[in-house]
Amino acid sequence: MISLDTNILARFLLNDTPTQAAAAERLLSGTEKCAAPVTVFLELAWVLESCGCTRAEIADAIRLICGLKNFTMQDLGVLISALHWYENDMDFADSLHLAMSTGCSEFKTFDKALVKTSKKLTTSPAAKFP
Repeated sequence: MISLDTNILARFLLNDTPTQAAAAERLLSGTEKCAAPVTVFLELAWVLESCGCTRAEIADAIRLICGLKNFTMQDLGVLISALHWYENDMDFADSLHLAMSTGCSEFKTFDKALVKTSKKLTTSPAAKFP
């Protein structure tokens, strides 16, 4: 199994550099199993947002990659929770922080927007002020 960096996934999705996009396509459609750490998806969401993609487009792109025949997501449960919260107005990084804190009683933060969104979405764990 090989692990892929953000730039491979970005080129695959954006097709903005034809030579690199073709190489990424070969990797992602080949016979060798591919994977990526959840941190790659954090960076990928940021790259796609900076390119003007909407939340829905970003979530669809991440699901597309995770659905590829030879792709294995290392922390699929974490990513599924994070995508759900992200699609419901939570920042992607914050959604990953919360999803990776599963099993904890609370996620303490000074981030007012995160606490408000966490309460609205009834996340587990809940984001709360110290």
